[in-house]
Amino acid sequence: MANDDDRFAWHPEPDLLGFGDASARPALERLGADAWAAALDYLYDHAFDRAMGEPAGYAELRAVFFGATGLPSPAPAGPTTSTDLLAEFRKRVAPHNLSAYHPRSLSYFTPPPLLMSVVGELLAQVTQQGVDVWHAGPVATFVEEEVLRWLCDLVGFGPGSFGLLTSGGVMANFLAMALARDVHLARLRGSDTPPRGAGLEGVRVYTSDQTHFSIGRALDELGFPGETLVVLPTDDRFRLHAEPVAEAIAADRAAGLMPVAISAVAGSTNTGSVDRLEELAALARRENLWFHVDAAYGAAVRLSARDADRVAGLEFADSVTVDPHKWFYQAYDIGGLVVRDGSLLERTFGRRRPEYYRGGESAVDGEAASEHDDHDTPGQLNFYKLGFEGTRRWRALKLWMSWKHVGTDGFGRLVAGNIDQASLLARRCAESDDLEALPTDPELSVVCFRHLPGGRTAAEGLTATELDDHQDRLQAALEASGDGWLSTTRLRGSTWLRAGIVNTQTTEADIDGLLVTLRRLAAELA
Repeated sequence: MANDDDRFAWHPEPDLLGFGDASARPALERLGADAWAAALDYLYDHAFDRAMGEPAGYAELRAVFFGATGLPSPAPAGPTTSTDLLAEFRKRVAPHNLSAYHPRSLSYFTPPPLLMSVVGELLAQVTQQGVDVWHAGPVATFVEEEVLRWLCDLVGFGPGSFGLLTSGGVMANFLAMALARDVHLARLRGSDTPPRGAGLEGVRVYTSDQTHFSIGRALDELGFPGETLVVLPTDDRFRLHAEPVAEAIAADRAAGLMPVAISAVAGSTNTGSVDRLEELAALARRENLWFHVDAAYGAAVRLSARDADRVAGLEFADSVTVDPHKWFYQAYDIGGLVVRDGSLLERTFGRRRPEYYRGGESAVDGEAASEHDDHDTPGQLNFYKLGFEGTRRWRALKLWMSWKHVGTDGFGRLVAGNIDQASLLARRCAESDDLEALPTDPELSVVCFRHLPGGRTAAEGLTATELDDHQDRLQAALEASGDGWLSTTRLRGSTWLRAGIVNTQTTEADIDGLLVTLRRLAAELA
């Protein structure tokens, strides 16, 4: 024990609590080595072995983790050594996870994080920067500013754009809808103040039947009536076109309602579909509507020079959601919103300025400020004024380090590889008598497909319910086998297997191997 400070003598590892003296460094180095060894044991003993840990069922795993009572234990009263904690991680936690690393784990958009992203997350937590006011994270503020500039450039926004990083796409979409309300609806109503209460009635926001649930949730939580969101049908490839939106706008205007925004999708969670962004943007301009694009998943396609045109039109949006913890292969969590006119963020969220921050503040709405209200450089970047959160995690560092480590070209290679793997899966479905995909040719790297027991002719003798049940049983059997992982979804009233391919470890051989496993499991289910 190197630590002579008796304040921590009650703990079996005092050097892991009082480590201000360099004499504690060996203890910290041992902890780091032990923790990294536990991480590598997880990877090579579990994550690459099974796509889903054992047991796979909810009730079964709950019993394994909590024990006979099936309930959480009381909080520990006394200390535990790091050795014992890491042993408990190895035994109680490591074997029982969904593995993002397994090459046939093609589930939700949960990529295996780049190792430089993991390192960036570690360093961000060690440095413990709160990126709300500049003083709480001086360089962290600049790192986030630089990463946001890269994201703005990626979607095609100009120098006046800006944004902020969030916990994910849900919060980014919430912020976008708040901008549509407080900035654009206020403009349409000719109001100097953000609309509230009755001012939110009679408003319409247009979106597709493939939009993410967070758009509707945001409108609900922002105080809009339930009928505000107008959900419109998509084409046979699940894309929203301008024509049905224009028809809905005309009908709503004739009924005395106020259209305010179009919320499009560039890479839907369900199918990977990309709405017709350019024609929707042109419609939004003609009708003077806010145009938001949820590109949480799809924006990353712009990293691939070969595939960037698959999401053409992002640059015409007023706001764009980008989620680097999807297809930028980042550790959870990091999402983001970028806005064409970056000044709108502070105008919307920066009105409340607590006296304890006192950093780079200026008078609000022309109010007089005393000489002591501010003691920093005017214009100082304080992220708490640009969004909903106060204290904020230093999310930018891991993406900053990852981007520098692989470069835009490297990111593009990884994204293009996933697109090629999705194309292969869709092609295998088209070539097979016992598989079908919808749509037959994926927009990005999501493939929705289903197994037809006995082939197409035999499957025609099954009821819709029987065919749906077969997909659910097949998915559950795959999960229990550990040989891969797929989710399921509902498309046009039917159940489909869904492969969301954002995995750097997947190969073409894994795509073929997954289909071999599915056919074997289907035969066992017959």
